[in-house]
Amino acid sequence: MERKLTRFEKYAFGFGTVGKDAIFNIVSLFLMFYITDIVGLSPAFVGILFFAARIWDAINDPMMGMVVDNTHNRFGKFKTWLVIGTLINAGITVLLFTNFNLPGNGMYIYISIMYIIWGMTYTIMDIPYWSWLPNLTNNPREREEVAVVPRFFASFAAFVIGSFGLFFIHRLNDALQHPFKGAGMFALAVICSITFLITIGITVFCVHEDTEIERQNAIKVHFKDLWRILFRNKELLAIIGVILAFNLCGQMINGIILYYFKYVAGVERLFSVFNTMILIEMVSLLIFPYLVKKVGRSTVFNYAVFGIVSGLIIILAAGFIAPHAAIWVIIGGACIRFGTGTLVGINTVALADVIDYSEVKFGQRNESVITSTQTFLVKLAQAFAGLSVGVGLSLIGYTPNVTQTAETVWGIRIGMVGIPLFFILLCSLLYHKAFNLKGDFLKDIEKTLEYKRKRERRTPIHHETPTEEQVTFQE
Repeated sequence: MERKLTRFEKYAFGFGTVGKDAIFNIVSLFLMFYITDIVGLSPAFVGILFFAARIWDAINDPMMGMVVDNTHNRFGKFKTWLVIGTLINAGITVLLFTNFNLPGNGMYIYISIMYIIWGMTYTIMDIPYWSWLPNLTNNPREREEVAVVPRFFASFAAFVIGSFGLFFIHRLNDALQHPFKGAGMFALAVICSITFLITIGITVFCVHEDTEIERQNAIKVHFKDLWRILFRNKELLAIIGVILAFNLCGQMINGIILYYFKYVAGVERLFSVFNTMILIEMVSLLIFPYLVKKVGRSTVFNYAVFGIVSGLIIILAAGFIAPHAAIWVIIGGACIRFGTGTLVGINTVALADVIDYSEVKFGQRNESVITSTQTFLVKLAQAFAGLSVGVGLSLIGYTPNVTQTAETVWGIRIGMVGIPLFFILLCSLLYHKAFNLKGDFLKDIEKTLEYKRKRERRTPIHHETPTEEQVTFQE
């Protein structure tokens, strides 16, 4: 039976990412700066903390995916954990940006505990949200249209926080006139958390979850199954490489960009100008389905990579020629954001295709376990960027709130442009050489899956763990 969404449900589902990604972006863009320049902790400590937390996520995220896939109740497995995760994570986000000014090592311990818990609770919410998406519709063409809606709203949240975050922080700080440092960031965290609760609430109450389909497809996932699900699916491994390289590119930029504009360009407000170009990312998401129909995913992917490479080179050149000129930041930022928006659309749809491939190849969809890789990869990229930026700043002699040395400025330039260039080119190589769910191969998967579903509608469904001999699709 074909599952379709109403237009209202499409937008109600996507609207949930406004609060979800507002939370993610204040952590991604401002947490390191908050800890180093407001709380006053060591950049190297922050970098190591970010990375160490992801080591735990390597275990925690797929386990959470397994928990979601094994949840069966009348509320729906996705809604159940989406609500639980949202309620807890909203509160933890506020506590993460609360400066208790603890003495001695107290603040190091407090920040460490809060950040690790933040990552775990974000996982509880993020995995069921994105693993719900492939189950909203089983029409491949409609899925391409649906996939860009939450990404569009996510980009809108990134636009607001990135473009106006500093403005809000300074104004809130002045309005509160609170004696503790960081009052503006604390207030912004409270606002984002309230928004988070509201927007996810709209998703939960307005979008129907097909619990009957979940019951029919219910297969118990055991811990021993994780190895097969995650490491014997070569298309999943390939898209993991693509998504990781792409996110490493983006998170390296996010991690260093505020330092770049403050200490290299010498104009902190250019940070907001650069992030205003997320508007271009939103436009690229809107036109993504039409571009794919016209020229195909692989060509669109190449356009996206070219945009990111061009944008980074423009930002680098402008730093020497006209570091204070906003026009070059606008042009470079627009190129980068066109590329990132388009690649977000491609990666989202590609991961949904991998879930279909898993059903054809192994007889199980395992949406939440497979989608958990995306949550983990985004946080891993964020952590690697935090580690690289934190340790890197310490190694190149960074000192907060003073004029930096020439060596430090060059180090920031390499972190802003050189390292992201490497990762986006690696992303392109992996997509073209390792990932096969494109063109005729993808069409074969879709036809096989359609035939399989028609056959299942005519015969009783038996739930059992598939063996290698039960594979119905031969590559």
